[in-house]
Amino acid sequence: MGKKKAFVLRIQPETLEAMEKWAADEFRSLNGQIEWIITRALKESGRSGKIHATKKNNADHSG
Repeated sequence: MGKKKAFVLRIQPETLEAMEKWAADEFRSLNGQIEWIITRALKESGRSGKIHATKKNNADHSG
């Protein structure tokens, strides 16, 4: 697995509180929960393959 990038996320306090509760209910960290939700949404939208293809293409052309 590649290195992960950090970024700032601005979020409403009420949304953050709900996300923290959901993460705790699922025995995940908040970061892990957010990543899980994004990954699931990408798979459901049929976009997750594009991410892997892009990473592969970048690796193929990097050297």
